[in-house]
Amino acid sequence: MTDRVARAGLQVARELADFIETRALPGTGVDEAAFWEGFSDLLHDGAPKNRALLAKREVLQRQIDDWHVTRRGQVHDPSSYHLFLQEIGYLAPEGDDFQIDTSRIDPEIATVAGPQLVVPITNARFALNAANARWGSLYDAFYGTDAMGSLPPSGGYDRGRGARVVARARVFLDEAFPIVGASHADVRRYHVEKDALLVDDKPLVEPGKFAGYVGDRRAPDRILLVNNGLHVELVFDRAHPIGSRDQALLADVRMEAAVSAIMDCEDSVACVDAEDKVLAYGNWLGLMKGDLEESFEKGGRTITRKLAGDLPYCAPDGSPMEVRARALMLVRNVGHLMTNPAILLKDGSEAFEGLMDGMITTLIACHDLRKTEGTRNSVAGSVYVVKPKMHGPEEVAFADASFRDDRRRCWGWRATPSSSASWTRSAARRVNLKACITCRANIGWSFINTGFLDRTGDEIHTCDGGRADDQPQGSTSSGNRWITAYEDRNVDIGAGMRPAGAGADRQGHVGDARQDGRHAGGRRSAILRPAPIAAWVPSPTAATLHALHYHQVDVAAVQREAWPRAGGGPMSRTLLAISRWRTLSALDARRRY
Repeated sequence: MTDRVARAGLQVARELADFIETRALPGTGVDEAAFWEGFSDLLHDGAPKNRALLAKREVLQRQIDDWHVTRRGQVHDPSSYHLFLQEIGYLAPEGDDFQIDTSRIDPEIATVAGPQLVVPITNARFALNAANARWGSLYDAFYGTDAMGSLPPSGGYDRGRGARVVARARVFLDEAFPIVGASHADVRRYHVEKDALLVDDKPLVEPGKFAGYVGDRRAPDRILLVNNGLHVELVFDRAHPIGSRDQALLADVRMEAAVSAIMDCEDSVACVDAEDKVLAYGNWLGLMKGDLEESFEKGGRTITRKLAGDLPYCAPDGSPMEVRARALMLVRNVGHLMTNPAILLKDGSEAFEGLMDGMITTLIACHDLRKTEGTRNSVAGSVYVVKPKMHGPEEVAFADASFRDDRRRCWGWRATPSSSASWTRSAARRVNLKACITCRANIGWSFINTGFLDRTGDEIHTCDGGRADDQPQGSTSSGNRWITAYEDRNVDIGAGMRPAGAGADRQGHVGDARQDGRHAGGRRSAILRPAPIAAWVPSPTAATLHALHYHQVDVAAVQREAWPRAGGGPMSRTLLAISRWRTLSALDARRRY
């Protein structure tokens, strides 16, 4: 039996109430009584609206099922199907073109293209690893994976493979940071003179790619370079096993890698009660306050992980500067479907978990927003909430209202640098992507996820069914006509609505890159389609390797040249002509929803 306490008409599990009152609220400036009153209003007002939205999903599914069942065996008619989906309200009117009006967006979202990680928030070690994956060793990534064509041999260090790693890294340096009349493979000295980097007394072809240094200008310990918005650090150390054998004393090449990371309360975790939710919220609190730590045993010694501090440098002119050492952290809330027994409403029903997440994770983020010194997650003063699996503009409008209007009512948020917020959405029914954004066009959009294969699968089963030759099949589906049309159109919508300085671009998986060390295929498949401003990767090592893609491709230039593309017609006309229905069982439909 769960021990509960009464709070403003809610029955709250004691451990969750204690967490909120003793850990989450102190330091936010939010009054405890006002919080519980507002939270109760949100949960009680939102519950019937949430149920109505879920009921509408069921109605749409039954109508679509019936339409296809009655036409089983007939030739598929895309035009009549399109008209039917409009009549039942599955396809919403798109409206006119527009631009979003979102301010205070951090560069990791707005302007810097790079890898992104997603990790379960309930695992503190994983969360810290992801946050600290902003930087990774290219030497280690090449050595430990098949990125050079084969996996490392078993046993100890292979000096021959190590030499190939060093050579391959210098090929990358020649490609991204070429030297006038020389190669990084041959140089013996890097030094700073008259605010410029000289390599064996020769300048870079593009001197502006020199961003900073640490140590003596005549023999720096570290050199900072930048290309396409991403940094690369050259580490020099004559005492290091690699550096001591290197003619330039180069011990490592460190890549700016995972520029952002989603801390996941949803897909990768299963929080079924108050104990689970307190674990998730507690780790998010530690990340926002900057004091999360995790200790573990490895190799007979205790290792303690904590958030990395920003990296101090001298700018080319010698003035002090810092470079971000942590990924920008977003938090993914639960969608509209789930309830959780951690809080019971007046009628005894469970609270909707998505509303719980929205209130509590943004409350916790106030700790970061109120910082005036030290390390911050968002230097722009924003909270980034990923709201997944929203089926149409009504559900998006409901989420927006709960995020914005109720936060202001609960604790008086205003549009000030310490209390602004930006929301990112992941809408499952992306045939209505433009309508979903238009319904709250100028409020808080910052990022669109539109490359999920699992969400695309949801779309096919809900709408089209998928013929065998058009159905996505694992990693090979990236070349599928349906996927290509689906993703291209959504990217066109996102790119078209973006004003200067706001990120609204395509995000997709990295193909075959997996956590077992085999990364070469994923990098190759990703480079074939150089559109995303961010790409999901499965590990910090994968992020380090995939950063190479963003040095090879100037995403901003590609987007300027490519969009808006011609021919981005309505989703239904683009896709329904190449799809057929495959009937689902009721159980499968429920699983999909």
